[in-house]
Amino acid sequence: MIGYISDNLLIPILDFFYGLVPSYGLAIVALTLVIRIALYPLSAGSIRSARRMRIAQPVMQKRQADIKSRYADNPQKQQEELGKVMKEFGSPLAGCLPLLVQMPILFALFATLRGSPFADVPYTVNIKVLPSEQIAAVEPKPFNSASHSIFIGERDHVPVIASLPRGTKIGVGDSADINLHTKDGRPFSDVLKGLENPERFLPSWSVTKGEGVVSISPDGSVTALTPGDATVEAKIPGLAARSGFLFIKALGQVGFYADGAINWDIAILVGGFGVTLFLSQLLSGMGMPANPQQSTANKITPVMITGMFLFFPLPAGVLLYMLIANIFQGLQTFILAKEPLPENLQKILEQQMSQQTVAVTATSGGSAASDARLPFEPKGGK
Repeated sequence: MIGYISDNLLIPILDFFYGLVPSYGLAIVALTLVIRIALYPLSAGSIRSARRMRIAQPVMQKRQADIKSRYADNPQKQQEELGKVMKEFGSPLAGCLPLLVQMPILFALFATLRGSPFADVPYTVNIKVLPSEQIAAVEPKPFNSASHSIFIGERDHVPVIASLPRGTKIGVGDSADINLHTKDGRPFSDVLKGLENPERFLPSWSVTKGEGVVSISPDGSVTALTPGDATVEAKIPGLAARSGFLFIKALGQVGFYADGAINWDIAILVGGFGVTLFLSQLLSGMGMPANPQQSTANKITPVMITGMFLFFPLPAGVLLYMLIANIFQGLQTFILAKEPLPENLQKILEQQMSQQTVAVTATSGGSAASDARLPFEPKGGK
């Protein structure tokens, strides 16, 4: 499904925007905004549900505990009363459904930006080498990799598959060709004929695991050397992988630290992601009663996630998408935080805010009284 959405929805949108603004960086920004706007109703549902549950949860938990205690000997009545509570406040799981519905599109968008034209596209083939006396008993099962749309022009792309006609099990001393071809069987080398500079799209072949088990030739021919497991990778260069945008040196660049140098463009993108995530979490609590546990999580979570992405191998184009999506999410959260609440939840919120104000006043008043006493005065009075 993810590949289908990418090939038939996201890449055509990408082509459209690249036709309007011949910049892959701007195309990423436009594609991100279009998808986020299209998913606005779904994500808004999740944000509204989270906001309402944050207000209602303390009351719900208290009432549910009371119902379970009161009707401990009457399960039927207990379920009936619990159902009324859910009907009044809604289910805590209601916000999960919109999130689940939009996940395939977001995963497809993520996959699109990790592939051509924004990054080099890898085709990984796991090979098992068997002794020659065992391979004769193995029934050949053709292997086909997932399809990836490879850009060979600014708006010209073809779906390409890697395949092994006789499967991934090879006998010692035997050879097998890994074929790169389109879905209709046309060799990728034929697709490149007629291009102005076809060699820039030629795949590079390497053995990423089990170098002593197999060897690979520049044209993708695998030779089995000794029994064992091996992994072979073909990598097709991305058309825009080395194209820059604003302060980004290359959209396909991966890694905060590489070749002994710091990639400051990656650092800025990851740092921007962390800051916008933190601000989005602050906005989600706007107008809500203080929650010390939530406040601590809001501070720790962005730091942990930012630190993870700082060393996670994501192309700069994907980080650009994540930054733009976070900014959009923050604006959406700010807008939805201004929406009026249902009457029952508004009353609960006002009560919670009032109780919090009284607690703060009592605490500050006690501190002021304490400060007003002379050091030698007892706490009980004069």
